[in-house]
Amino acid sequence: MAATQVFGVDIGGSGIKGAPVDLARGELAAPRHKVLTPHPASPESVVAAVKEVVEHFDHQGPVGLTFPGVVVRGHTRTAANVDPGWIDLDAEGLFRETLDLPATVLNDADAAGLAEVAHGAGRGEAGVVLVLTFGTGIGSALFVDGTLVPNTELGHLELRGKDAERRASAAARERHELSWAEWSVRVDEYLDLVERLFSPQLVIIGGGVSRKHEKFLPLLKERAARVVPAALRNDAGIVGAAMATGRARH
Repeated sequence: MAATQVFGVDIGGSGIKGAPVDLARGELAAPRHKVLTPHPASPESVVAAVKEVVEHFDHQGPVGLTFPGVVVRGHTRTAANVDPGWIDLDAEGLFRETLDLPATVLNDADAAGLAEVAHGAGRGEAGVVLVLTFGTGIGSALFVDGTLVPNTELGHLELRGKDAERRASAAARERHELSWAEWSVRVDEYLDLVERLFSPQLVIIGGGVSRKHEKFLPLLKERAARVVPAALRNDAGIVGAAMATGRARH
């Protein structure tokens, strides 16, 4: 594997996917390999699935990993969409021990945001940029003049008396069998909330649903912030995880 390549793994609520990443270009160096997220998503079962992804490429070297929750110094502090066994776990240590490789763990949306700001739709953008990933939940990454404010977890803001992601995530659209037009109303309502709180100049919509952005972005109302699809689509988490590992080693 080339010196500018590091391995990235994106752990999601439904799938775990990984690939070597070309850090200089900010893109996958090989087609990603994906396995289903085990249920229950206990630490042991998820680590085993990650090991399968890494070994698929016969990778030997640093591995960056995303996690769908708050991550502080390699410890996973919350576990909204995975098994509660992750709460207050030294996840970084567990991955290093099981993979027998250097490992770095960070919040999944933060990883996607790092990739989008460095190589995607947020490149060169000053001011407040908000990256939102719509999937099993809603992840968020907040940047001020290119600097990340980590672990914002804005999917858990209260909207109509419950976590916003319960109403407006991509999973909620499928669960409630909403049309794109019906779902876009909920997304608008959520964007109103985050816009009032943070006044971003740019909102980048990522996650798996970004592949179908033409179905809902044109339905959203005009607002002060520009709202654009993620350029790296659903590969942003893998790329950002690898970027974080590269930074941790320098």
